[in-house]
Amino acid sequence: MTHNPRGPLAGIRVLALEQAVAGPLCTRHLADLGADVIKIERPGAGDFARGYDTAVFGQSSYFVWLNRNKRSLALDMKHPEAREIIERLIGQSDVLVQNLGPGAIDRLGFAPERLRRDYPALVICTISGYGSGGPYEYRKAFDLLLQGETGVIATTGQQDAPAKVGISVGDVGAGVYGAMATLAALYERQATGEGRIVETSLFDALSEFMGYPALFAKYSGAAPARAGLRHATVVPYGSYACMDGAVLLAVQTAVQWEAFARVVCQRPEWLADERYRDSPSRRINRDSLEMAIEESLSTVPRAEVVRRLEEADIPFSSQLEVTEFVEHPQLSSRGRWQPVETPGGIVDSIVPAMDLEGAPHRMDPMPAVGEQTDEILAEAGYTPEEIAGLHASGAVA
Repeated sequence: MTHNPRGPLAGIRVLALEQAVAGPLCTRHLADLGADVIKIERPGAGDFARGYDTAVFGQSSYFVWLNRNKRSLALDMKHPEAREIIERLIGQSDVLVQNLGPGAIDRLGFAPERLRRDYPALVICTISGYGSGGPYEYRKAFDLLLQGETGVIATTGQQDAPAKVGISVGDVGAGVYGAMATLAALYERQATGEGRIVETSLFDALSEFMGYPALFAKYSGAAPARAGLRHATVVPYGSYACMDGAVLLAVQTAVQWEAFARVVCQRPEWLADERYRDSPSRRINRDSLEMAIEESLSTVPRAEVVRRLEEADIPFSSQLEVTEFVEHPQLSSRGRWQPVETPGGIVDSIVPAMDLEGAPHRMDPMPAVGEQTDEILAEAGYTPEEIAGLHASGAVA
């Protein structure tokens, strides 16, 4: 692996005591922007996310997604010599990111408050399940559990069949917020010379995502109804059958409703119908309106429905399978797939969702467990003899 980070964060070193999804996504965002991310892994198995599946040339799809652009140091965190190694690396880093289990970072001797005192320029990012403080602080947390605890499951699925979101939305949210908070702290450090402790959690990320239904429930006294592909308060919204397929569409303004009724459904009389005069009325009379919409579109070929939607300037899309999405022309035509080297072979990966003018995407290799152990230790000031001794003692692999 060529260690040549580039991008706006080139020169920033991040030490990652991370596992699973939220922490690794946070540091991958920083690595994508040019930071040198040193990932501490267990000797042998490494980050347990390496074992989630074997879909990508025998490697975990999760791990390949989350860990490009990083260097791996295989370290036995329970070994007596491990603390000195981590301490030295922290002293040479700009950022520490950790999402270990509840209380683990304190038990290892690296409590954020102590590090903040001993390394005043260090930015310390902690990602947890439920956040610091409160009665749930030390609960173990996984995405499914947090989706349940924050009401996400209560808003998802059909009325009689709640469902979780199909991706790890809590982990993703916490990873993004963690990276954003870290960037803010690094920016502030330029002026003050001082680091900060920044925190986020799956609970807080999903609480933010639940802003609309939480406010709706708090002030109306009733939760938005689960509506499947429909919307709890906006009608028409969702999947509607045509003669030979279906379209997803969203009608959210008075102008769009008028165009939808006249052009798409060719039912101008709906505009004078008191049941459909505004968004609250359409929500109350959802069943009759949606039955009328499907009656009007069910005999029309999908291609003609799409033509009418385009003419009326109504937002719409297809409902693709994942196997269809990976062949999406919007990905291929814009070069959103780029190769990344992994121990199992070259893998096409989706590039970061951040495009910076004049800065190519950093798509450097994904490391094997401990692939850069000796390189990182040498940079930290260990001699070849000391490195050999650490291997012999089992402290590193």
